[in-house]
Amino acid sequence: MWAGFLGFELGHAVEAVRPGRATRGPGRVPDALLVRFARRAVVADLADLADLPDRGPVRLGPAVRSSLDRHEHRAAVATALEHIRAGDCYQVNVTRTLAWDVPADPLTVFGALAGARPAPHASLLRLAADAGPVAVAGASPETFLRWDGPVVETRPIKGTAAHPAALTRSEKDRAENVMIVDLARNDLGRVCSPGSIHVPALCAVERHPGLAHLVSTVRGRLRPGIGIADLLRATCPPASVTGAPKPRVLQLIEDLETVPRGVYCGATGWIDTERGAGDLAVAIRTFVVAGDRTTLGVGGGIVADSDPDHEWAETELKARRLLARTGATDAAAVRVLA
Repeated sequence: MWAGFLGFELGHAVEAVRPGRATRGPGRVPDALLVRFARRAVVADLADLADLPDRGPVRLGPAVRSSLDRHEHRAAVATALEHIRAGDCYQVNVTRTLAWDVPADPLTVFGALAGARPAPHASLLRLAADAGPVAVAGASPETFLRWDGPVVETRPIKGTAAHPAALTRSEKDRAENVMIVDLARNDLGRVCSPGSIHVPALCAVERHPGLAHLVSTVRGRLRPGIGIADLLRATCPPASVTGAPKPRVLQLIEDLETVPRGVYCGATGWIDTERGAGDLAVAIRTFVVAGDRTTLGVGGGIVADSDPDHEWAETELKARRLLARTGATDAAAVRVLA
């Protein structure tokens, strides 16, 4: 069994993305890092997290840097809107990366994230890379790929609100979700048998602690002879954190953003090559510690009626919520985000 991460930029090789500002930016981690395990063991499950020693709050300090400031983020969203209105694309996911020159303790981050609001894909990875160790602590609610034998499914999330009723009334969230479902169907169509792809659940409201999500399920049956590498080539990076159409949007993201996303918006999880099975999550709500640096990515999907100021505020809100969950709530750190 293999466990680790697949970075967002891993998809560049498949779609032949020309290097732009993002790839040349600082803070790059390996495009993929997987470790093979000879055996598995339960060290602590979620029920035991409360009994683990209290490691205190996550200490990040006040020196927060954003890869895009408010003006730059607004300009990136405006450019994405120009492309959408010109018919060049339909949706673009625009993100920014927050960085601290402080190595947060990954176990403390994981314990805070998993203990406060347990997520379906909570993860803690500590891996060795040529440039130094990389640690990932996340609380993703979203399934990127789950497969066992020939049956494969993806469960994109588009639409998040504090109350389920807000999602059922939102035409915008539903339209975004349906758009990403079409992209996911197209991705799986590259490797699945004709006629096997179906949507068992479209825009279903799922409740998680403190939040509700609009989730769809796309399922198919892999063609004979299709291997795990073929499946990953067809689907990476995840549709819900990219946009549509994927090849064009990947190039646009590369030109609009200023640092590589790395683990963020890629995938974390496990792959069993012997059994032909795996479970990968979309790497959102995820902290990455590489060397003496801690990063957190935040972003959102841009569609024709998106407002640049609202999109900035949404990234700010997402960052504040995650920092509050980890206990990194000192006023200086939060104030820098504004």
